[in-house]
Amino acid sequence: MAIYYAYILKCDNGKKYYGHTNNLSKRIKDHRNGRVYATRNKRPQVVYYEEFVSCQEAFKREMQFKNGRMRKSTIEQLINNFAKSKCQGFNSQTRVTKKRGRYDLRRPSEP
Repeated sequence: MAIYYAYILKCDNGKKYYGHTNNLSKRIKDHRNGRVYATRNKRPQVVYYEEFVSCQEAFKREMQFKNGRMRKSTIEQLINNFAKSKCQGFNSQTRVTKKRGRYDLRRPSEP
């Protein structure tokens, strides 16, 4: 049985990105490596995620994040109450970029 995730990223410009996926670690790598236009060059960090048993549930939760009914303060409470240790594995990954035939392995700089 697959696990699906609804997640929130916080970019270095202070904006948040909401999404859902069935492979959170791969999706975060896509964000970090510039394969997601909305977060390209914004050094996103995972600040919150939830697990679901179906894609529909994860998508529904993502839409709740994006909907005006779920106020900014409610989202901030979710983020602030979320165990930061759960995000460490995702936020400590190195950034891999290919430039002129070479791979640049660097940790993203802290804001």
